[in-house]
Amino acid sequence: MAYSSDSAAQRGFVPPQNDQERLVMRRVQDLCGIAMRKGIARYSSFLSDREQTLAQAALNRESCEEYSFDGGYPFAERKILCIEPVGSCGTPPIACVRVECFHAQDVPAHKDYLGAVLGLGLDRSSIGDIVPDPQAPGTAYVFALEPAAELLCNELASVGRYSVHTERFYGEIPVQEPERTRQNATVSSLRADAVLAAMLRCSRGQAADLVRGGRLEINHVAVSNPHAPVYQGDLFTVRGSGRFRLEEIGGKSKKDRQFITFFQY
Repeated sequence: MAYSSDSAAQRGFVPPQNDQERLVMRRVQDLCGIAMRKGIARYSSFLSDREQTLAQAALNRESCEEYSFDGGYPFAERKILCIEPVGSCGTPPIACVRVECFHAQDVPAHKDYLGAVLGLGLDRSSIGDIVPDPQAPGTAYVFALEPAAELLCNELASVGRYSVHTERFYGEIPVQEPERTRQNATVSSLRADAVLAAMLRCSRGQAADLVRGGRLEINHVAVSNPHAPVYQGDLFTVRGSGRFRLEEIGGKSKKDRQFITFFQY
């Protein structure tokens, strides 16, 4: 299989799609303005992948280069924006809370932990990743902004039907970079329905129906046109079926089909 991923087209910046996304960009621009004018560090709440992309675009508009994203551990998906001008002093306001379920016969899922946490009245933006402990089933690490972490330690009493013990955790969480099983396929074109069909191992018609039915997001933006072009690096989120990354786009086969490599999260 011949690949030429270095020359594969990359998706350009997708502008904000709604008022909420425009608000994200305005808030980042305001945060940047304060940090640069006063020379002080400023931090956002937790941002999704899409919000991080919007934040980067807003920072580029402000010609701001003194920033980074931090999620509390190396493989974080949800991260806060850290704007730290030269000479400023600051520490990202991220805390880690260890949540241990007592006598858990069935290991609680991510949605169980998230539901319990948000059930305390916390906003999603105050919570980062929730990472299960691979060495201790029924235990997870919740990354949160400082005030939210304090509330979790004081108020979180149960996850699902299990009682829990919570405590601040200051060490390195026992997690490794996730192993992804990469899959190769050939598609007739680099269109949403064709690539989605390869990912889900279904017919192109079935994939097109999923897209038209509003089940697909690419890079956290809803896609309703089955003929929409896709690009190397795109993240497919299929409601009810999971998330997939189009990792590589290669050359073409002798039958003029496009080689692709993807993996499922």
